[in-house]
Amino acid sequence: MRKLVINDEYLKTTLLELLAIPSPAGLTDEIVHYTGAKLEALGVSYELTRRGTIRAVLRRNMPERRRDPPACAIVSHLDTLGAMVREIKPNGRLSLMPVGTWSSRWAEGGRVTLFTESGRERGSVLPLKASGHVYNEAIDSQPVEWDQLELRVDAEIHSEAEARAHGIQIGDFVAFDPNPEMLDNGYIVSRHLDDKAGVAAVLAAVKAVVEGRAPIPMDCHLVFTISEEVGSGARAVIEADVSEVIGVDIGPVAAGQGAKEYGVTIPLMDSAGPHDYHLTRRLLRLCDEHDIPSHRDVFRFYHSDAGAAVSAGADVRTALLCFGTDASHGYERTHMSTLLNLAELLALYMQSGPTIAEDRQRRLDSVESFSHQLDAEQLTRPGTTLPDAGELVRGVDTPEGGKEE
Repeated sequence: MRKLVINDEYLKTTLLELLAIPSPAGLTDEIVHYTGAKLEALGVSYELTRRGTIRAVLRRNMPERRRDPPACAIVSHLDTLGAMVREIKPNGRLSLMPVGTWSSRWAEGGRVTLFTESGRERGSVLPLKASGHVYNEAIDSQPVEWDQLELRVDAEIHSEAEARAHGIQIGDFVAFDPNPEMLDNGYIVSRHLDDKAGVAAVLAAVKAVVEGRAPIPMDCHLVFTISEEVGSGARAVIEADVSEVIGVDIGPVAAGQGAKEYGVTIPLMDSAGPHDYHLTRRLLRLCDEHDIPSHRDVFRFYHSDAGAAVSAGADVRTALLCFGTDASHGYERTHMSTLLNLAELLALYMQSGPTIAEDRQRRLDSVESFSHQLDAEQLTRPGTTLPDAGELVRGVDTPEGGKEE
C-alpha cells in the first residue's frame, strides 16, 4: 500500500465539468451519461440501475486464499439541490417547491435555468417584495420561507396564459447556477460542491489507482447515487457481498464543529447514529500513518448515503470521509488541498483490504472470533472500598476497651 500522487488538474477539470451539468435530484440523466463516460475513459466497468445509479467495480488484483472475499463500496452522489414549479400565478410568476432540504435564504437572488419539456428559460428567484423603491423597509421584514419567493422568467410573460404559451408547466425543474470560482490561493467557491467536489475526488482517486497499477486486495464498488438530497440515495444499491461502505460527502464547517477547510474530516456520528468504530478508527490511522491531516467531528443535522444503506437493512460497517466546507447548501467554499487529501485517502483505502478479517464471512456462528472495542483493563471499574456495614452497626470499641452501644 502506497500513497499515490493525485492529478490536481484532472480533479479541477472534472469538478468544473460536473458543475457545468445541471443535476437537481430527479433531473440527473445527463450527469449519469457524463460520469459513465469518465469511468469508460479510465477502463472501469460499470452497470446502471433502472433510474440511473451507477455501480462501477475496481476488481481485486491480488491473490485471495478464500473463495468468498468481501467487497467494499465508496459512495458519492451526483444529484444536487434545486426546485420545481409548484404554481403558475395569474401574473405569470412561478411559485417554487424546493428539491432537497435547503433554506429559501440561499435560493433568494439565484440565477436559474427553468427546464420545460420542450426547451429552457432563464430567470431569477426573487422575494415577493423585491424593490426597495416600492416597499422601502418592508422588504427587510419578509419571512424567510419558500412561499415568500417567486421565479421571474426572463421572457415576455405577464399572465398565466403567456407562461403556458412558453411551454411552462407545473412540475418543471429549476436548476440554480453554480457560479464557481477557483482562486489562485486554492479556495473553491460554488453552489453544488455538495457533492460534485466529492465525486471529482473519487474519480481522481480511481485514476491514480488505475494508472499507478496499485494493488487492490478486495473488489471496490464505486457507487454514484442520484437521489441522496431527497433521502433515498444508497438505500437499494449495495450488493450483498459488500462488508463496508464509505460515504464521500460535504463536511459542514461552523463554530462548534470539528470540520476544517483543510485535511480530511471524519465524523464519528451523524443523524443516523454512530459510524462503525473499527472502520472510522482505521481511516484515522491511515491518515496518521501517511501524513494526511484529519479532523474528527460529530454532525447533528446530517444524513448521508452511508446512513441510507444501513437504514435500508444493509449489514455493513459505515464511515464518512468529508471535505470540510463553509456555508453548506449555500455558496459553499472548500480548498483544493482538502480535495487532494481526500483523494489520497480514498486511494489508500482502496489498497488496504477489509477492516476486520472475519468480515470475509457473512455470518459468524460464535463470538469467539468477533471483534472487541474495549480491552479488559478498560472494562475494569475502579471503585472505593466501603467499610463493612455490619461492623459499623454492631458498635465500636471504647477507649477503655469496652463496647459503645
